[in-house]
Amino acid sequence: MVQYESPCLDVTFSALSDATRRGVVLQLGEADASISDLASRFGMTLPGMSKHVAVLEEAGLVVTQKVGRVRKCRLGPGKMEEAAAWLERYRQMWDARFSSLDVLLEDLKRREKADEQPDGQR
Repeated sequence: MVQYESPCLDVTFSALSDATRRGVVLQLGEADASISDLASRFGMTLPGMSKHVAVLEEAGLVVTQKVGRVRKCRLGPGKMEEAAAWLERYRQMWDARFSSLDVLLEDLKRREKADEQPDGQR
C-alpha cells in the first residue's frame, strides 16, 4: 500500500475521531484544565477521562504535567496545525471545483436564456 501522508496524521485524526476527545481539545483551547476538571465537565469518571487524555497525549495534541497531586492538561504545540494544513489543501481543491461548477452553470443559464429568445432578437 502506498503511503501518501505522514503517519502522524493518522494518529492525529484517530485521536480526533472521538467526540469526547474533540470536546477536550475544544475545552483546552479555552483554558488549561486538570484531568479531574475535564472529567467533571464531561460527566465521566477520572479513569475514563485519563484514557481519553492519554490518547490525545500520544497524538501530541495534549501535553500533561503533574503539579503536586494534580495532572494539568494543555494543548500540545503544532500537531493541530499539521492537520489543519492537510484539511486546508482539500478545502482549496473543493473551492476550485465549486468555482468551476459555478462558471459552467452560468454558461448553461446564458445559453438557455439565449435559446428562449425569438430568432429575430438574438
